[in-house]
Amino acid sequence: MRIVQASSVTWILYPSIASAFAPGTTSTLRTPTSLHAADEFVVGVLGDLHMDPRKMEDYGVGRSHFLPIFEDAKAKHGNVALVSLGDLGESKSVRPEETSELFAGTTECHEMAAEFLSSFGVPYDVVGGNHDLEGLDEFETDKENLEMYLRVHNKETPNFCREIAEKTLLVGMGSTVFRDAVYTSHEVTIDQEQIDWFEQLVKDHPADEGWKVFVFTHAPPNGSGLRVLQENHVVNGCCWLNHSNEKQCKKFIELVREHRCIKAWFSGHFHLGQDYQDSITFPTIDPKDGPYPNRGSCVFAQTSVMRAGTSRDGRQQSRLIRGNKDGFEICTVDHQKDGKIRLDATITYRGDSNEVGVYAHEDEAYDHDSYFKVYAPSAGDKLHPPDDGFRRYNSDGNIEPFDVEVDTVAWWYMSCGRALGMLNGNLIEYDSSTLAPLGLVVGADELVGKKIGVINSGLDADTCQLLFDEEEGMEGADCAALAGDLREQAVVLLDKKTGQVTVVQPNEDGSYWRKIVRNKMVRMKEVRRIKAAKQWAADLLGVDEAEANVVSSWGPYTTTSGTAKKTSVPGLTAPSAL
Repeated sequence: MRIVQASSVTWILYPSIASAFAPGTTSTLRTPTSLHAADEFVVGVLGDLHMDPRKMEDYGVGRSHFLPIFEDAKAKHGNVALVSLGDLGESKSVRPEETSELFAGTTECHEMAAEFLSSFGVPYDVVGGNHDLEGLDEFETDKENLEMYLRVHNKETPNFCREIAEKTLLVGMGSTVFRDAVYTSHEVTIDQEQIDWFEQLVKDHPADEGWKVFVFTHAPPNGSGLRVLQENHVVNGCCWLNHSNEKQCKKFIELVREHRCIKAWFSGHFHLGQDYQDSITFPTIDPKDGPYPNRGSCVFAQTSVMRAGTSRDGRQQSRLIRGNKDGFEICTVDHQKDGKIRLDATITYRGDSNEVGVYAHEDEAYDHDSYFKVYAPSAGDKLHPPDDGFRRYNSDGNIEPFDVEVDTVAWWYMSCGRALGMLNGNLIEYDSSTLAPLGLVVGADELVGKKIGVINSGLDADTCQLLFDEEEGMEGADCAALAGDLREQAVVLLDKKTGQVTVVQPNEDGSYWRKIVRNKMVRMKEVRRIKAAKQWAADLLGVDEAEANVVSSWGPYTTTSGTAKKTSVPGLTAPSAL
């Protein structure tokens, strides 16, 4: 056992942990490139660490790959730093025989992570991920959890700014919400104070004065164009920064488009490797390759993971940034290949407000890469038409019904500006500006094999008034405004076997994607209620707990009625209506 004293905190590191931070086999440095200059800077970027004290070997190996890189940079210019993209601890118990307490977000977790990050011998910064305030048993509130996180990592605020070289800033923002999340606790939420701070920072450091800003967040912003997991982050509503807040979710890409000082944005979160070209996206592309992506002057880069068992595609990789006043390189440090450094992209500045990127290699994806392929709608531009999946309205203002299969590709704009489309048999809502996926509307289990269409549902004032007068609770409703909206629409599904028609109603805010996954604290309480109900039913009925049949009902809406007559859920707590 080794005891480490830092400020007022004493850390106890067990031998397996301490030895993991000891120097190991080092990698061979890559030959200097044309970007080497007196104003050069080097930054190591670590993806989701998810540290587990039982599995420390990969961290020691990964660290050994960076040490010679950093030592070389310190000897040449000293402009070197390390940035961790958060999610520092394993989101499960690391001592299951003793406790069910999750390791992520605990004091023990963050002290271990701080010890590890400090061991690289260069200044480090960290941004909070969606698991970093998950110390549920230790802390009652997000505020208490956040205070510990900041103290252990010697941070004054969740955000940071470091001038790594002349007029070159490293800027980070971290998630500050877990228990208080409105929907899924695994949404990466940057609070408004940080957003305001970031907006002011880029205003105060304009491109035309030579400033260059490199941004680091746990999740990427909407509009980055990076590869995502439909099966996980899209359907759960936690792909993008502030995913469920429409205004805030759009804000980041709006700032990127407006402020050309933002040169690069690094993120993790997806646990995907760096062998795909769409793990890096450029601000502009050759017109022959497609429409203008509208990403300002910013390159976006996905960062993989260091430890085996935390990757979704088997890769174990980190990022390396090497740059100077003329541009920068984005490299991969491959922890499965003895720390081999691979050049992924070279970005060259073209004045203060533009940059040109060049990929250094083709995709190095596995044969099963099709699992990760994500169809992204393209609206085209002045030089390019929309992609082949775009559905147009007929002369009656409707989209003709079409059959839905798993491989159906189709998308369209609603008259209100919302974008909907098919992906893997699911109906997905896309952001109207970036066409990035937002969330699940109708699942493939409900949709495949049916027809889908879009029809006009606007009514003239007289008919509207008549129908409303007949509807209890809607008497006298003024629908003249509705009558003037000739493009009020309904998304409809037809079951060809039963003839049943389903209307896909939008949410109250006009969006369509279903915010199904709720706050983790809420879900934990619901699970405990179900468990208690099973025990209650078993005692009352004299059966085993496993035989007790318990279901849950939720609000708030099950009908279009204006009067609250019943709360049953057809097919669950009452006979099915179908």
